[in-house]
Amino acid sequence: MRPQGLQLLLLLLLATWASVSAQAVATLAVPTEDLNSTEASPATLGPSPTPTTLGTSRPQKPPGPRPSPVTDVAALCVCDLSPAQCDVNCCCDPDCSSEDFSVFSACSVPVVTGDSHFCSQKAAIYFLNFTANPPQRVFKLVDQINPSIFCIHTTNYKPALSFINPEVPDENSFDRWMKTSEGFTSNVEADVSFTAKSDASHTTKYEYGAPLQASAASPHPFLRFPSPLTSALCTDNNPAAFLVNQAVKCTRSVNLEQCEEMEALRMDYYSSPMILRAPNSLTQVPITVQSITVQSLNKTLTRLEDKGPRLPSLNGSGHDSICINVVLEVKYSLTYTDAGEVTGAGLSLLLGTLSRATVPLQQKFEISFIQQNTRPVALSGNPGYLVGLPLVAGLQPRKGSAIIQSTNRYGQLTVLRSTAEQDCLVADGLRTPVLFGYNMQTGCQLRLSPAIPCRLVAQRVKDLLKGQGFPDFVAPFGNSRAQDVLDWVPVHFITHAPTVTDSCQLPVALVIEVKWTKYGSLLNPQARIVNVTANLISSAFPQPQAGSQRTIVVSTAVTFVDVSAPAVAGFRARPTINARLPFDFFFPFA
Repeated sequence: MRPQGLQLLLLLLLATWASVSAQAVATLAVPTEDLNSTEASPATLGPSPTPTTLGTSRPQKPPGPRPSPVTDVAALCVCDLSPAQCDVNCCCDPDCSSEDFSVFSACSVPVVTGDSHFCSQKAAIYFLNFTANPPQRVFKLVDQINPSIFCIHTTNYKPALSFINPEVPDENSFDRWMKTSEGFTSNVEADVSFTAKSDASHTTKYEYGAPLQASAASPHPFLRFPSPLTSALCTDNNPAAFLVNQAVKCTRSVNLEQCEEMEALRMDYYSSPMILRAPNSLTQVPITVQSITVQSLNKTLTRLEDKGPRLPSLNGSGHDSICINVVLEVKYSLTYTDAGEVTGAGLSLLLGTLSRATVPLQQKFEISFIQQNTRPVALSGNPGYLVGLPLVAGLQPRKGSAIIQSTNRYGQLTVLRSTAEQDCLVADGLRTPVLFGYNMQTGCQLRLSPAIPCRLVAQRVKDLLKGQGFPDFVAPFGNSRAQDVLDWVPVHFITHAPTVTDSCQLPVALVIEVKWTKYGSLLNPQARIVNVTANLISSAFPQPQAGSQRTIVVSTAVTFVDVSAPAVAGFRARPTINARLPFDFFFPFA
């Protein structure tokens, strides 16, 4: 770079630094007001030096209008929490008097400002003057200068200074909002994104979340599953999704005099569609009515043998009119194969009577999927354990292998069962399952004879307490899968034996402690097992003399301990701004 160009660059940088420094250190001449004064003189800034450049100088453009403040900081008080009452140490509270200010120790909010992104803005400053007698509150209204070069000096978009009220859909604009949406969403437990129909035209099997297609003769291209969308009202155009089990409730507005004409109240509205076996397939799967139950006005249920169609019928007139055979609940049960094809569809209906006292009508809809040639497995919870259901447990034959479980879900983790005879030899083989949330204690009596060696008695009692196939792991949730070994909770088996020698040491108690916690949302916490400990306690007994017998008590105990931490409400993280500078931001310096 030439010497003349270097001098030009240095002079320009020096002038810019001097201008910013002059603004940052400008003295704000604002008089201090007294206790009851509400006036304040705005500070004036001195002129900043004008940079001089070599050569021909260009005329500068007049500065644009500065953004006017949206919020009056003098009237803003963020610590005023009690209406019509003075808040302690809140110097901006209009409900506080001079007597209140005199006993304040400090101002909890000393400075109140508006948007910090502006280069110049108003700021309300509060502090206490303890030199006065009594102490007084002092208020200042000043012009605050933002020394950062990344600040808003002029604005050409005034709506950006405040939040824009979003448009809320109503009955007039709802159709327009539905046309602009890209797909269907349902307010149910599953979050499913339905693919477009054009994407599904090339598939030969149903995939998870894909809409179930109906035949061309059906009134709708998909199997309809009414659900609540933006409100509690039923939306009939919501399609059923493949392998997505759903259970929803929604409200339907009904005109009782026109109940016979409403399709959503008729059972053939839900049984008439023909489901395609696979997407774009020519094979159709009919919906078979499996059961029809009728509910009277007094909630009495009657199972009907005749599964023929029953249409709504209006009986009576005036205020005493009722409508019978109205659909209250719909349950779909679909069977599918590994190839992603639907092979069967069952329908269970609950019909009821509708009167003016039951309007608007609340309907319930369920849909479930069962794989063909498989038997459903009973769960102890989904996902958390339910009180009264057995604990899910199993063995791991070798390290790294999957969990092996007993086919009897009530025999995976058991304890000794008490009998009326209280004889351990009679109770051998009788077990009772460990049920979640139930503390239990069982026991029996065992007679010791000098004819039987102590070692054999100890092994027999140990097998009696542990039972056959004592588990190595317990499932953390009621629906945990056996192949997810790393998620299962190991059973810590601890043996407590006395150090006394020259005596017969026999196990006398098995104490199982199950620690669990509440997991998930505060509104619907799920029970999760986090630790299982089995303590085998032994005691020392002297050897029985010849011709004498000793009776000992053998017991088992199960305890459930809630180790949940206190719930803490969570808040969303504050949004971050990922801004990028333009490529010529540092021109002509780079």
